[in-house]
Amino acid sequence: MRIIDTVVVGAGFAGLAMAGALRRAGRDDVIVLERATDVGGTWRDNTYPGVACDVPAHLYSLAAHPNAGWSRTFAPGGEIQAYLRDVAAREGLVDKLRLRTPMLGAAWDAETSVWRIDTGSEELLARSLVLACGRLTEPFVPTIPGLESFAGPLFHSARYDHDVDLTGKRVAVVGTGASAVQLVPELARRAAHVTLFQRTPAWIVPRGGGDIPLAERERLADNPGALARLRAELYAEGEQRFASRSGDAVASAAARDAALAHLHAQVADPALRAALTPDYAFGCKRVLLSDAFYPAVASDAVTLEPTELASVEGSTLTAASGERYEADVLVLATGFASAEQPYADLVRGDDETLAEHWSAGMTSFGSTVVSGFPNLFVLNGPNASLGHNSAVLMAEEQAAYVVRALSERDRRPERVLRVRPEAEAAYTAEIDAAAASTPWMTGGCRNWYVDARSGRLTLLWPGTVQSFRERLTGADGSEFEPAHTPVRS
Repeated sequence: MRIIDTVVVGAGFAGLAMAGALRRAGRDDVIVLERATDVGGTWRDNTYPGVACDVPAHLYSLAAHPNAGWSRTFAPGGEIQAYLRDVAAREGLVDKLRLRTPMLGAAWDAETSVWRIDTGSEELLARSLVLACGRLTEPFVPTIPGLESFAGPLFHSARYDHDVDLTGKRVAVVGTGASAVQLVPELARRAAHVTLFQRTPAWIVPRGGGDIPLAERERLADNPGALARLRAELYAEGEQRFASRSGDAVASAAARDAALAHLHAQVADPALRAALTPDYAFGCKRVLLSDAFYPAVASDAVTLEPTELASVEGSTLTAASGERYEADVLVLATGFASAEQPYADLVRGDDETLAEHWSAGMTSFGSTVVSGFPNLFVLNGPNASLGHNSAVLMAEEQAAYVVRALSERDRRPERVLRVRPEAEAAYTAEIDAAAASTPWMTGGCRNWYVDARSGRLTLLWPGTVQSFRERLTGADGSEFEPAHTPVRS
């Protein structure tokens, strides 16, 4: 049975970045598994009205594939998926893709030093396995008494049901996070009325941007240097935002004042403003961008319920405050299972599954490799997300690290890389120390960056993109156990 050099799981941004980096490094023996019918990851799955990226499009794209043709400063979701389809074609990855092919399980075979990957239809053997499964893939559905009794259409924002006609309907939305601030203004235009259940208000800053004129798109297409400079400017702006998100007193105060000014400018009612004002530190939860959310909530089309949805009985929704509302359609904008990655149960290393290894929260070395899991690489996993800049940049740095690590693997007689437990423990301690005084840990909120089981910051990288790049490029291979030297007779 043929042994594939590298199998990549997932065909979103991270998976395509990884496969492209391998191809450009001359590593053509790669297969990309994708359980869905198309590439695109979160931008394939999230199609709710108003879905768009909150990172400027010219930065939320791969360095190897700049795109002068973005139609808006913040690209709509469908346009991002189209971009990823184009990336797959331009990278020559179409023949490497296996769509409708899930990873149902993967186990390290120590005797043959390969990963055995179960796809349901066949078993694949691979020297190395890269998990690029994403962290926003499995919708989180909260436990709400009586939820199953809801009488009308009920769906998560990440599985939006476009067949439901909202005309004349009373719509309830649960959640006020990143998806909700995009979705609620759109629903307010379409439904008879929207009731919004808010457990915790978000810090929201102006979004700005808008359509990119055709003349500007043509100028960037004709001048690659101008496009590169624009990307560099956006990157620098993003890096500057780290200070306000991570707790720098001056920067955080300025950002908080800007957010409050935005709220006051768009919401006239003092009581409503108070309900929309966070009581936790700026940056503790994900900072959101919107110019449309506050006006929608302040309009007659929306009722804000400033407590969580406590129970459901048929079409009656009861809030934690005791208030009761009637609804015809219920939309859950309740986020994703991010701290506990769903794929972790499927992957077994030397002695345990990733889920068992991560039972107290995700750990790694370099946010990419894990002790006890030889020749395994995880993108968008432990401490590889950002709260201030484009996460695509992180995936690209991880992909570059994987290419370097595979070169190290090939120099070894046994072609196996095993992470030293001490290296993983030291990296984890670095993360914990860097995170300890940040708003993510001390800001007085509950966020999806912190694993509730251990209280550790496991999703975010507590530094800049530049510091992450330096950390990975500075890795000298000592994170791996020494190569096995065959005994000569």
